Amino acid sequence: MNQASNLRNNHDFSVLWIGQTISELGSRMSMFVFPLIAYALTGSALWAAAAESAHLVGMCAMLLPAGVLADRYDRRRLLRTASAVGFLLYASLVGAAWLGGITIAHLLVVAVLTGACAGLFSPAETSAVKTVVPDEQLSTALAQNQARQHVASLVGAPIGGALLALARWLPLGVDAVTYAVSWFMLGRIRADLSAPVDDRTPRISTRESVVEGFRFMARRPFFRVLMIWSSLVNLLVNALFFVAVLRLIEGGFAPVQIGVVETAAGAFGVLGAIAAPAIIDRFRTGSLTVAVAWSFVPLAVPMAFWNAPAVVAVALSVGMFLNPAGNAGIGAYRMAVTPIDLQGRIQSTTQLVSMSVMPLSPLLAGGLLAGVGGREAVLLLGALTAVSALIPTLSRPVRAVPRPTVWQAELAGSNA
Repeated sequence: MNQASNLRNNHDFSVLWIGQTISELGSRMSMFVFPLIAYALTGSALWAAAAESAHLVGMCAMLLPAGVLADRYDRRRLLRTASAVGFLLYASLVGAAWLGGITIAHLLVVAVLTGACAGLFSPAETSAVKTVVPDEQLSTALAQNQARQHVASLVGAPIGGALLALARWLPLGVDAVTYAVSWFMLGRIRADLSAPVDDRTPRISTRESVVEGFRFMARRPFFRVLMIWSSLVNLLVNALFFVAVLRLIEGGFAPVQIGVVETAAGAFGVLGAIAAPAIIDRFRTGSLTVAVAWSFVPLAVPMAFWNAPAVVAVALSVGMFLNPAGNAGIGAYRMAVTPIDLQGRIQSTTQLVSMSVMPLSPLLAGGLLAGVGGREAVLLLGALTAVSALIPTLSRPVRAVPRPTVWQAELAGSNA
């Protein structure tokens, strides 16, 4: 029986995955319609942008304390609390729409607080996955989570737009329902999701607990390299994507042609997530990580010299195909070697560092496009991506990670 079949028979992972797939689809719909609603309320592009960024601000602000909470308290309670609060927040928008109308202030508050709920949820979910999934199935579980994210990205915006065309409150109401489904499904998890017992007396402060997580990563080359590289590659690859799209807009291509680029990249992300378990099992985890680091570098060349939707779609799709396997493979190893009492903090720290640079990607893309031109911007970002790829390539602790069957047996032997 393969790992995917084993996971389908894992009751706790299945209910967690199903609940979060539905919830993430709802969240993607809401994040698409929030700027549209903000613009309809104010007529201001600035307020529309604020509505989109407010969610990210709330999430980033919550991640570090959420990691501490996930390592101290019952993860099921944290997960259900985040889902319940999300339901109430979106229900408040629906109620406002029925009673007199949504205001921009209400919309922004909900965006920030639902972002905080997402920040609270993420490290607790990662810790829960580590609890309910054995190490030999972690990479498959993370690949399935990647598929969930790509599917939500692919269909969330079209569904959200269609619902918004029917009624302003409708996508928000549907998202409230998805939070309720998540809350219900989380209640069906049978495993004990209590945090590990902390024998330290008195318990260290929240600040010291956060610092402990940073210190653990900073003292270990493997974690340190991944933290630095993930932030750089997020910045550069997202900037490359933005430059490619902006060049198509400047080239006068129709919106539907430009939309095909994102659709194709999302579809290949889903296909890559489906193929990820087989890819992960076949190659050394370290070698796969290095291959992913270099995967976007050659793809920058055709995008630089042929500014056409088909070329950009193919290049980004090829790059996205390998990405889920790389993320899931190295992510599973990172989770497996992280002490159980640090799972929440390591996840929250990794996610915060990785996400904190993403708002800079559009600025970098726009600045390069205006400063040096489209072709040169793509080539420069491709070169910078190659420089960033040297970080895992030259790191022996990353390169040395063997195939999953090997590192799983090594970890099992060390824990025996």
